[in-house]
Amino acid sequence: MLELSPDQLLSTTRAVRKRLDFTRDVPDDLIRECVALALQAPAGSNVVTARFVVVRDEAKRRAIGEIYGSIFAQYKASPGYPGKNDGATERDRVQSRVASSADYLGDHMGEAPVLVLACNEGTDRASATAGMSNVLPATWSFMLAARARGLGTAWTSMHVVREREVADLLGIPYETVAQAVLTPLAYTKGTDFRPASRPAPDEVTHWDKW
Repeated sequence: MLELSPDQLLSTTRAVRKRLDFTRDVPDDLIRECVALALQAPAGSNVVTARFVVVRDEAKRRAIGEIYGSIFAQYKASPGYPGKNDGATERDRVQSRVASSADYLGDHMGEAPVLVLACNEGTDRASATAGMSNVLPATWSFMLAARARGLGTAWTSMHVVREREVADLLGIPYETVAQAVLTPLAYTKGTDFRPASRPAPDEVTHWDKW
């Protein structure tokens, strides 16, 4: 366990891409600990519908990586890609670093020792997709728990463009389970992550009215 205060944990749990260590195995018990803490997150009506699919099998990881990489290539060609700037401002320089990091994960997602898909289970497809507010807090708690254990994660969701294909690959029942987040899980190269640049609280906070 890293020696992090609650505030340090919350402010330094970053999307880790280039600093994921693909050479080290992640013990099952550590993953179980992260899931156990994830399940302490809020759940509507105290009904836990979050589900986690842990992918260790190399062939399946590679296949998911190929799907993710293919979708990422389309995203890279879109107007929303953060690397489309001239680097003239500090924000452009930051976004260029973000783009470079995202590019790396686009090329190497399937090489992570573990991939984790956070899903929501319902009685049918409609209830599964409607209940995403249950799985999202649990996923963030999973990532915080991973960071505390020296593990890195990266919140991605673009794979849902081909969700059914991923579901078929992993035997996920598409009609009752909706996928929300795909993250690599690996030890990090070093643990010295810093807070990101964010707006001041007063820039985004409205008191009593908008």
